[in-house]
Amino acid sequence: MSDVAATIKVMPADAETDLNVLKEAIKAAIPANGKIHGDIVEQPIAFGLKALIVTVIVQDEEGGVEAVEDALNQIPEAESISVTGLDRV
Repeated sequence: MSDVAATIKVMPADAETDLNVLKEAIKAAIPANGKIHGDIVEQPIAFGLKALIVTVIVQDEEGGVEAVEDALNQIPEAESISVTGLDRV
């Protein structure tokens, strides 16, 4: 079975959200079947709002990426989660 790299955009609740707190919440929320690859990158959007871009490596199995999405959607500081890319590793 191969691994998949999922690039995920996490939008904070608002421009006042502490991105360091959100980054730590993302790290804590990643399920056991996934691991963060590289740094969590801040991407400017508009008017001081920044999205966080995180790449997560998961096994290519049923529900692999969905489990990560579900975990990240539980973070109160996160407004929305979207997978922006999938690549086999």
